[in-house]
Amino acid sequence: MAQEEAVNDSLMEKRRYDFKRALEELRDLRGRGTELVSVYVPPDKQIFDVANYLRGEYSQSQNIKSKRTNKAVTGALESILARLKYFKTPPPNGVIFFVGEVATVGDQTKQVQYVLEPPEPITSFMYRCDSEFYTEKLWGMLDEKKTFGLLVIDRSEATVGLLKGKRITPVKNIPSLVPSKHGRGGQSAVRFERLIEIAAHEFFKKVGEIASETFLNEPDLKGIIIGGPGATKDFFVKEEYLHHEMMKKIIDTFDTGYTDEYGLKELVEKAKDSLQELDLMREKQLIQRLLEEIRKSDGGLATYGEEQVRRALSMGAVDTLLLSEGLRKERVRFECSCGNSGEVTVDKEEDVKCPKCPDATPQVIESKDVVDDFYDEAGKVGTTVELLSVDSEEGEMLMKAFGGVAAILRYSTGAM
Repeated sequence: MAQEEAVNDSLMEKRRYDFKRALEELRDLRGRGTELVSVYVPPDKQIFDVANYLRGEYSQSQNIKSKRTNKAVTGALESILARLKYFKTPPPNGVIFFVGEVATVGDQTKQVQYVLEPPEPITSFMYRCDSEFYTEKLWGMLDEKKTFGLLVIDRSEATVGLLKGKRITPVKNIPSLVPSKHGRGGQSAVRFERLIEIAAHEFFKKVGEIASETFLNEPDLKGIIIGGPGATKDFFVKEEYLHHEMMKKIIDTFDTGYTDEYGLKELVEKAKDSLQELDLMREKQLIQRLLEEIRKSDGGLATYGEEQVRRALSMGAVDTLLLSEGLRKERVRFECSCGNSGEVTVDKEEDVKCPKCPDATPQVIESKDVVDDFYDEAGKVGTTVELLSVDSEEGEMLMKAFGGVAAILRYSTGAM
């Protein structure tokens, strides 16, 4: 189950990376006029209705006075209408089309076409023509969206909630019927104390059932944090009122002054450092493991640098591939008129040179993002891929010291 969760996390990181790269490319594109068309199709929108709307816009675009803009907009709409035919219904999160003529060198233009499935659902249909593609709403989708379970509890009430990204969602407030203590003495006091403890046990049991059901229904739940005033929260954890699978996901407990909806906000604020530390710890452990192997006298089970890692991958020797999100290169397959062919990693396609005749301009057969290429190669040999951010100290080390590419090996490959 842990392995399956790691694979899902890796796929989500890959989709997030691809979406970010596409947005970065779109952000830098400019048209000479209002020639760039952006169309947002939400998941509940009928494809037939979208096509009808765009046909109407196509008719309206015939009235554009500028011949160049007229041709660019009608061409973009024709392209989108053609692509719509491949959709019976929109994908689960909707689909976005970015098509138009972008400026190149001199007075030249070229048509670009992007079809993106966003990581979160699109909420409304939108059609826009402008001198740049409309991506403003999409950047927020790149924010971390991991889900954590929240619970604040004392003997008077409990509140269950979820933290998704930066959004706190209260799920249920559970009032307690546990009576307060009284000052009577004698046998009645002992009996009353026993009744109070029974009522408290039933309350904790009910809270545990509701919280467990809520958290079990979240397939991507990364952890649970529990808060409240006094010792009640610690007693609740110690006595294991949560489902046994959820007990394993408890990160920590924190003191809060409230146990209502405000208490959830207070809990998240108190746990902020611990939540941020989770991803940082994962990256720290990976880099520490890499460094430990590198320091071994025989070189250990590690290698780094693009060419060395590619050779290890081709042998099926890589257990965990470490890549930096900061990599901004292309893996290009080329053929030259001299008969030479090969693959190279370059900053951009235009940098491709044939080693046998440097003055020639080789033909680009295929070009793709170097991270995508590594993911494809890793998938062929069952290698786990970890994508490290550039914001942490460890991620920065991976980029600066190892060129953004390193690997922890399954077995020693000897001198490569």
